[in-house]
Amino acid sequence: MVVQGFTVDLNKPLVFQVGHLGEAYQEWVHQPIVSKEGPRFFKSDFWEYLTRNEWWVIPLIWLPVVCWSLSRAVSFGNTIPEVVLLTVFGIFAWTLVEYTLHRFLFHIETKSYWGNTMHYLIHGCHHKHPMDGQRLVFPPAATAVLLFPFWNLIKLISTPMTAPAVFGGGLLGYVMYDVTHYYLHHSQPTSEFPKNLKDKGFGITSSLWDKVFGTLPPSKLAGKSR
Repeated sequence: MVVQGFTVDLNKPLVFQVGHLGEAYQEWVHQPIVSKEGPRFFKSDFWEYLTRNEWWVIPLIWLPVVCWSLSRAVSFGNTIPEVVLLTVFGIFAWTLVEYTLHRFLFHIETKSYWGNTMHYLIHGCHHKHPMDGQRLVFPPAATAVLLFPFWNLIKLISTPMTAPAVFGGGLLGYVMYDVTHYYLHHSQPTSEFPKNLKDKGFGITSSLWDKVFGTLPPSKLAGKSR
């Protein structure tokens, strides 16, 4: 299904075009189009609607779920200090998930039709259209689907009494990640801390795992050696 010499028509829905680029996809997707007007992904209005979200929808939908999960943990007999520790552990676990997704899924090199198509849909669009404000956060519908295996995984590695707090912490970590991701694309930070959040490696909210696995970019390593 890869077409030699294929040219993407930006005036048509993109998702099912990019697969035809084959090996040329990697070069194409890393040539950003800096415009706040995002492209159309799908011909279907329904699927197109699901790809567009304002950033504030993420905390609006998921922070109440976080609060509910933590309240469940308290109702199960956990003390407040225990819930806090479990929540911190959940956030910590999320930072590893975040790093793993960015390193081994979001930044893989693809060249097949479906590989290019899926990569563009889940992450490549952020590289191609970095200022598209309605596609810089993960669609809530997709998040809701992924929460089921995430919840089941947490139940496997924790007890029924502690699982809600760990789940709430992990979900809170995700909210922090998505909001931070949006901020880094659309802000012009003046203070040192937010500046250091940019270009730190595969971690978005933390450079911990980049340090652990030695994947900090050269600019960060040079800064640390001064």
